[in-house]
Amino acid sequence: MSGPHLIIAVVMVLSATCAAGAQQAPPPKHDPLKGMDPSGRIPKVPLPADLPHPERWRYIPEGRIKPGNVFERFLVSSFAAPQFFFEQDVGVGGGIALTDIDFRSQRRREFLGAFFTHTTEGQQKYRLIWRRWLLHRDLPEGGVIVEERNHVHGFGGYEKSLTRRFYGLGPNTRERDETSYIDEVIDLGARSDFTIGEIAGNWIATVGAKGEHHDLAPGRVSDRPTTNEVFPTLFRAGNHHDSLTVTIGLRYDTRDSQHQPYSGVQLGVVADSPVWQTGGDAGTVGTAYGNVAFRVPPLFHRGGDRAEENRPTDTVALAAFVQTSAGDLPYYERPTLGGSDTLRGFIQHRFTGDAAWHATAEHRVTVVPRGFKLTDMIRIERVGLTAFFDVGTVADDVGRLADARVHTSYGVGLRFSLERTAMFRADMGFSNEGVNFTVGFGLPF
Repeated sequence: MSGPHLIIAVVMVLSATCAAGAQQAPPPKHDPLKGMDPSGRIPKVPLPADLPHPERWRYIPEGRIKPGNVFERFLVSSFAAPQFFFEQDVGVGGGIALTDIDFRSQRRREFLGAFFTHTTEGQQKYRLIWRRWLLHRDLPEGGVIVEERNHVHGFGGYEKSLTRRFYGLGPNTRERDETSYIDEVIDLGARSDFTIGEIAGNWIATVGAKGEHHDLAPGRVSDRPTTNEVFPTLFRAGNHHDSLTVTIGLRYDTRDSQHQPYSGVQLGVVADSPVWQTGGDAGTVGTAYGNVAFRVPPLFHRGGDRAEENRPTDTVALAAFVQTSAGDLPYYERPTLGGSDTLRGFIQHRFTGDAAWHATAEHRVTVVPRGFKLTDMIRIERVGLTAFFDVGTVADDVGRLADARVHTSYGVGLRFSLERTAMFRADMGFSNEGVNFTVGFGLPF
């Protein structure tokens, strides 16, 4: 082989080797702190000039958007985590939560969750939840912004609880009136929130539909009668029950977040109407509600700085609602108080009626403003405490609410969040019937 041909051959071999090496080179290593400080502080980034209501868009740093499939993104945007909770009527529960907060790798635009749990009181629950945000933008400097108000939401699952409690109708039922029943439920539905008139505007409409099937059986709480023995007519009307419920709502909302508001007000109405159900009778539950949040001086931190995304903030939040029902509804679909969101010192569904009102106040205090690392990929962003007070009652109709016996509860709670849209809480409520402890996801209002 002549000299020139040998040089050409060597160059071709080296080029092929380099090309092969380039094809086999690993992708750039994901930096979990990209867009964040090592302390967990997230600096604000420049937002597009044409962005309406910029305070209502959530910034997600590039460090929380790892490319790849669900396995490659494990512990960054996909998780397989043990799940623990407690509700007095179903007991201590545990299971596994499989969540992908970047479902289909669309840069945090979609969420898919699968939840499988069992409890010490025999409840089993299997559930799928999907959500897609409709307004989503990539930023030139990295990361994305998501507007919380416009989204579509799908859900479905199976649940069987052996120890549901029912005390009868009205505000004067006694703790010793407790009965129990088994409730086996299958449901499937979809719902959408969207702003009216302008992107991220103040007026938000809600539309949705849900199909549901209930099978009831005698409960298994020891030393307590079963619901079918004490309330046979109500039990029969709710057993083997199918329904198709349409939801329509409208609200005026100036809050700066849908998940963890620090300021703003919300006023709205919503109707959940079984337009078809077993027996052929339609019904509805109408709710008028309002809540407000405002910043207060911090107790255990300095409040961060103005150049920070989601800086530590202490708030006071107030909420109230009035509900009324019409038509022929099963007893478990009527307005109810007690549990994890209302009258938190009482067991779930402690009070049931054809109408209800409820008011609550919370002082939400941040105690660990910068959080801490669990792993190199997972960080608790913030830890807080809450003191709350609840008051409310039920009645046979709205006109009798003013004269109905009022019930109160109070308590304290622990809050911790992975980010502003992912809040977990544990509440311990006290009432004249004892203590009720609940653990769950998201704020009560």
